[in-house]
Amino acid sequence: MPPPAPLTRGRGPGTVEHMIQVRGLTKRYGGKAAVDDLTFTVRPGVVTGFLGPNGAGKSTTMRLILGLEGATSGTATVNGRPYREHTAPLREAGALLEARAVHPGRSAFHHLLALAQTAGIGTERVHEIIDAVGLRDVARKPAKRFSLGMSQRLGIATALLGDPRTIILDEPLNGLDTEGIRWVRQLLRDLAAEGRTVFVSSHLMSEMALTAERLVVIGRGKLIADTGTAEFIARAARNVARVRTSEPERLAALLTGPDVEVQSNDGALSVAGLTTDQIGVIAARAQITLWELAAERASLEDAFMDLTRDAVEYSAGGAR
Repeated sequence: MPPPAPLTRGRGPGTVEHMIQVRGLTKRYGGKAAVDDLTFTVRPGVVTGFLGPNGAGKSTTMRLILGLEGATSGTATVNGRPYREHTAPLREAGALLEARAVHPGRSAFHHLLALAQTAGIGTERVHEIIDAVGLRDVARKPAKRFSLGMSQRLGIATALLGDPRTIILDEPLNGLDTEGIRWVRQLLRDLAAEGRTVFVSSHLMSEMALTAERLVVIGRGKLIADTGTAEFIARAARNVARVRTSEPERLAALLTGPDVEVQSNDGALSVAGLTTDQIGVIAARAQITLWELAAERASLEDAFMDLTRDAVEYSAGGAR
């Protein structure tokens, strides 16, 4: 496929009204709360990542925000009002919740054209969006012949068809190749830089670390964190150092303390609970030669696993 063309029209900065606001949002199915008293705000100008383990309630929350399901209690507004109350919803917020939600016999062009006609959007915008997401060569093919990656591109095109202020994307990176992932990463940054509100969920922690400036993290339907990405990582991080030495067993015996953990890994020691300075002093006093002593920076994945450990709905057991 050809490379995507520029997608947006350079809209001016968003205002405080151009945001997603969730207040006390709850959704129960029988006696189970899929979403439990959630309160957070997604503001314009930054990419906000939406994270949580499988079954945490992310997709349900997005459906509630878009009015596709009714809340048991609480409210969710998009750009100042419930999404259903907007007279031109596609121009207010665009969403991708399910990439395959297209009639299998309909082409990308006719899928977008039908949506455009219902919203008073011109055919020129349809052609513009098709070029922007790199689907020009397959625009007339039926959707049933699309790969998952092509379907994701069509879903993103659908979300941006109305040139909306607010964009909500649920797992937009699924099925994309490396080029596609890099394109989405830059697209999200560009949309936020234009002052739009960008709310995106993903299980790819490495991408969220590169793209999202803020995070909303939930588990079992409850809010775990609503903070900056750097702050989230720092909150869960511990002092961890990698140490290589000629005398690993002797050094390990000297590295003690109430919160100190020492593990052997690939011929090196992984030491939690002591700084590199502290380790260096202990080794010097014992006249132990160090070949390597380096602090290991915590990753978003490390922080996520640490802070959501007690909120995992489905976890794999040991091998049987």
